Amino acid sequence: MDKNNVTIRAYSAADKEILSSIWYRASLEAHHFLGQARLQEQRKLIEDIYLEKAETWVACLDGRPVGFIGLLDTFVGGLFVDPSAQGHGIGQGLIAHALALKDLLMLEVYANNVRACTFYRQLGFCEISRRPRDDDDLPFENILMRLDG
Repeated sequence: MDKNNVTIRAYSAADKEILSSIWYRASLEAHHFLGQARLQEQRKLIEDIYLEKAETWVACLDGRPVGFIGLLDTFVGGLFVDPSAQGHGIGQGLIAHALALKDLLMLEVYANNVRACTFYRQLGFCEISRRPRDDDDLPFENILMRLDG
């Protein structure tokens, strides 16, 4: 995979189906502990609310979407890369793009998602705090992290 063929552009409604698919496949790997039923419920929210409401940026490889980042001001609501494209700098590129726009990024990550925790720490994110339960009051620890530009 040639990183030079990766571009980042603004989301359009035509991206909804492929980004939903990327989100779901990446979530099955990263958030398997949540269970398939819960992920299916969340997918509907991604499609109907979050992709449209967030400032969403799409990473494309040779014109084909392979990942995206959703921003709520300086908060990263989500960063997802197609499992087949992970490990090639796409997530790092999306973070760099967002940081250039915002100069500060905050996010929450599930502590159980060890790969993502490691990824964010390698990019320089610092842990601010933890909470023992997620937004749905389920016992999945969340870590609040911050990165200054």
